[in-house]
Amino acid sequence: MEHAVEFENVSRVYKTGDHEQKALDGVNLTLDKGRLIVILGPSGAGKSTLLNLLGGLDSPTGGTIRVDGQDISRLSADQLAEYRAAKVGFVFQSYNLIPTLTVLENVALVKEIAPRALSPEKMLEEVGLGDHMKKFPAELSGGEQQRVSIARALAKNPEILLCDEPTGALDSETGAVVLKVLLTMARAYGKTIIVVTHNQNIARIADVVVRVKSGRIRSVENQAHPAQVEEVDW
Repeated sequence: MEHAVEFENVSRVYKTGDHEQKALDGVNLTLDKGRLIVILGPSGAGKSTLLNLLGGLDSPTGGTIRVDGQDISRLSADQLAEYRAAKVGFVFQSYNLIPTLTVLENVALVKEIAPRALSPEKMLEEVGLGDHMKKFPAELSGGEQQRVSIARALAKNPEILLCDEPTGALDSETGAVVLKVLLTMARAYGKTIIVVTHNQNIARIADVVVRVKSGRIRSVENQAHPAQVEEVDW
């Protein structure tokens, strides 16, 4: 199976005056394409740093990161912007929708930056919001707004989908619905999904569970038979 992500001895050190904080410390990690990967760990473990590096929002202090075979470790700011536009979709805990634009307009924005963008109308229909295209974000529930953000991320047609606590702002029932939509859509379009969370329940539906602590990978578990979303007690 082809690799989606490869970390080779990756470190990220943040300096404040004379103080150094190792957010990541010699991380080695290989993740295959087309999988749902959940990265688990407590606050401050290095989860968000991993996600920021993968998303091209930050650069490593040392080591090499390859995404879909491309070394992104030493790209310039402009090159990282191109990488994000072409290869990465983001789903955050906060939906980051523009309130003055309709649902359709929010999703259609990606066509301006993504070279291989998919139809925004089709993506909204796929996540069950075909009847909500003309509405504004404030007219939607939290779960519906998160589904808009998923449609927007997938409309970019990215290689990988990075999700930072995508259900963190939702109640358990709505969160389960959003996870099912996310999983179904990513499977249908063959995307690699990486979810950063502290929620152990979400790990049950993953193909791969990566546990992070103190800036290091503590374990990588392949789950041959992940649970269905409906089987998980949220």
